Amino acid sequence: MERSDAQSRAGNETAMQDKLVTLIGGGGFLGRYVAQQLLQQGARVRIAQRDPRAAEFLRPLGGLGQTQFVAVDIAKPDSLARALQGSDAVVNLVGILSGDFQAIQVDGARNVAAAAAATGASALVHVSAIGADPASASNYGRTKGEGEAAVRAAFPVATILRPSIVFGREDQFVNRFAGLIARAPAVPVLRTATRFQPVYVADVASAVCASLADPAAFGGKIFELGGPDILSMGALIRWIAQAIGRHPAIIELPDSIGGLIAMMGFLPGAPITQDQWRMLQSDNVVAPSAEGLGAFGIMPTPLASVAPSWLVRYRRHGRFSSDVTG
Repeated sequence: MERSDAQSRAGNETAMQDKLVTLIGGGGFLGRYVAQQLLQQGARVRIAQRDPRAAEFLRPLGGLGQTQFVAVDIAKPDSLARALQGSDAVVNLVGILSGDFQAIQVDGARNVAAAAAATGASALVHVSAIGADPASASNYGRTKGEGEAAVRAAFPVATILRPSIVFGREDQFVNRFAGLIARAPAVPVLRTATRFQPVYVADVASAVCASLADPAAFGGKIFELGGPDILSMGALIRWIAQAIGRHPAIIELPDSIGGLIAMMGFLPGAPITQDQWRMLQSDNVVAPSAEGLGAFGIMPTPLASVAPSWLVRYRRHGRFSSDVTG
């Protein structure tokens, strides 16, 4: 039987009290939400990333001494061994959309899992992505899949979370399109029929924390996380435009043109890379047979219930607009 949200929160707070959780990449978009929830649950949180100074904004969220900061390079096992020393639990939040996928998403993921096992951590949460598959045509999807396999080999009871597109106030997806729509009279859209299942960042963070609090229930499993809405790329762009009160011309580009644009993806400022183009050939939605947010007792948050509160800044008169979508 699924637990209620209140029961889940109470259980998490008890389980995580005084535990030391190291967040690899904890100052990033998702990491800041995970850190905030863990601090509220009484955990001690260690933020580990290349430049820990960039995460100092998290310090006021915790009590005196509750938050630690350490520099780490996931490509260097010795660096990870020092950063994870004494950790009760570890979360790997590191991922990239371009660059050396093998070094970060396979070798780096393996290094994190091996270091977590060596330090004696009781739980490891590895944040992957829907579409992770060693047989994927895209380097991103392939290395995400290979990274999952490497993690499970080194830490068999790791929890693997595969979110769809994650949205929130600081995201680089919904905000990117909102900014483009706000500036341009016409918006070209690639692969308009490709479907997404956007998931709220706080819901993903809650799944991370629940996994850490109860590794006996969630360890060794894979969960795919999506929100309550499934939207095509075209529908999502139109929804964003409506939410910010803009009415640009939406130009649906055929695949023949989209493929040519992707071929130029190596150029600085290119809108899409060839690898991202390959990713767009498949829907980014939760598989019918997959366990998702419901397994954690989490009710998915609709995009329309939270996004307008920050998208208002893209309106012509910002928060002073008389036509605000609720």
